[in-house]
Amino acid sequence: MDWNRVQGNWKQARGKIKEQWGKLTDDDLDVINGQRDQLEGKIQERYGLAMDRVRHDVDAWFRQQKW
Repeated sequence: MDWNRVQGNWKQARGKIKEQWGKLTDDDLDVINGQRDQLEGKIQERYGLAMDRVRHDVDAWFRQQKW
């Protein structure tokens, strides 16, 4: 997995991330700024999920994206 694609296209990715995880705020996304570990932490915080589940969900989301 090449997370650099998300970092390089962060403005585009933000919208797709908000579609998937609507509880994330614009302020959250400003702080995350393309960093996967930050994204996973915020998803875990907002949704109360186990980190293993969050990583799996982020991986699945990433694989579905057309970069």
